[in-house]
This record gives sequence, structure tokens and C-alpha cells, in this order.
Amino acid sequence: MRGILNWDADPVIFWITDSFPLKYYGAFFACGLLLGYAIVRNIYKKENLSLDNLDSLLVYVIVGTILGARLGHCFFYEPSYFLQHPIEILLPIQKVAGVYKFVGYQGLASHGGSIGVLTAMVLYCRKYKVKFLWLLDKMAIGVPVTGAFIRFGNFMNSEIYGKPTDGNWGVVFQRDDLIPRHPTQLYEAFAYLLIFVILLTMYKSEKIRKADGLIFGYFLMLLFLARFIIEFFKENQEAFENSMLINMGQILSIPFILIGLGLIVWKSKNNVYI
Repeated sequence: MRGILNWDADPVIFWITDSFPLKYYGAFFACGLLLGYAIVRNIYKKENLSLDNLDSLLVYVIVGTILGARLGHCFFYEPSYFLQHPIEILLPIQKVAGVYKFVGYQGLASHGGSIGVLTAMVLYCRKYKVKFLWLLDKMAIGVPVTGAFIRFGNFMNSEIYGKPTDGNWGVVFQRDDLIPRHPTQLYEAFAYLLIFVILLTMYKSEKIRKADGLIFGYFLMLLFLARFIIEFFKENQEAFENSMLINMGQILSIPFILIGLGLIVWKSKNNVYI
């Protein structure tokens, strides 16, 4: 069988109760959020910044990420279904054979999560009187690590995988089919880790660090450009995307790329050159 890896991992680590599993996806998601937070906290310490209200920032990020990602999936990808089943939007349940059962959140969209985090940051900055772009620069360094861990979780779930490949690097996700496919979850994860290294290197430049919004601009451009490119190798998530020239993930990436480019150009015109 072609492919360097035959993948048949059980997405459940263990069952907490008969109806409540602890899954790798949730564990990776939580670890990613905590690692991203630890990176931002370390930056604060290195700059001798006050850690007051930083724990509140974590709460804002978690709520913004999960709420935004859930709403994004519901309204970007399956609006007709969820408008008919509104209770399933925010509750991790689904009606099976006429009875609601706990199934966990079956859909989270990263673009929605991004919008949710940005909204949460606006609210946080207003409440705690923090400069918006200044904070986003610091957040941008930790977020790619969080994104990488979420994609590792997708890999453990054998989901959001790529199109069939004739190459020798294909992964066979045996829980779905026996076709070697692009492991696009891993493509994204390692792309995000590379972006983390690039942004962290940029942060070490005092000139760049003082240009509030510049690191965030590069974060938006690099991360969503990577996402846009990798989508060409990924299976569409919903059937309606099959008739589209570019899929929903790519369409939703374009505004983020343009905003990132706009920030870079704006800061460059203010005598900040990379």
C-alpha cells in the first residue's frame, strides 16, 4: 500500500464516563491555548511589563476562540442546518433518533475563531485601557503555536485531511478510507510553527517591536497565505464547495491577507523598513 504512514489512531484518549470521552483534539486544543498564553506571559516578563489582568486575557482569548470558531462553522459552512437546530449551535449536543446526546462540538472554524479572538481583544483593550495593536503584536507570536496544536488534534481525529496523492508521502487515514492522502493537518501545523519562529525573530528587533501592528500584520499575511495555499491540497469540508473556484476557507482567508498587507504598508510608510 502506498503512503509512508497508515494512520488508525483512536481519537479518544480514555472515557471519563460512559458518555463523556477525553479526546486528543480537546487535549491538544487546551494545550495549544496554554502554550500560547505562556509565550505571551514570557514576553511580558522579559519586557518587565505588569502581569496584572493577564489571566483575564486568557479568559477573553478562550471564550473568543471557542465562541467565534463555533459560530463561524455554523454560519459559514452549515447555516441552513443550524438555523433549524439553533440549540445545537452553542450546546455540544445533537439530536440522534429523536433524542439529544452529548457529541462534543462537531464543527469549529478557524476563521471564525480569528474573528472571535479579535472581537474579544477589542473588548479587553477597552476594559483594561490597553493599546490594541500593541497587544495584538504580542498575541501574534503565541497564536501560531496554538494553531499548530489544534491541527495536530485534527490529525489525531483523522479529519480535515487532504486530497489523494500519488507521492510517497501520503498518509492513509484508515478510519475513513484506504487512499493515500496529503496530511494537510501536518502541513498547516509545521507552517504555523515556522511562522512562530519568523515572528519571534522579528520581535527581537527593537525597531520592529516599537512599530505597533507590524508583527501582527506579518502574522495575518503569513498565516492566512499559508492557509490559502494549503487549501489547494485539502478536501473540501462541505459539498457546496465542490462547485466553487476556490473554497470557503480560501475566500475567508483573503480579507485577513489584505488587512495584513495593509498594516505592513502602513507601518513601512512610517519609516519602518524590513
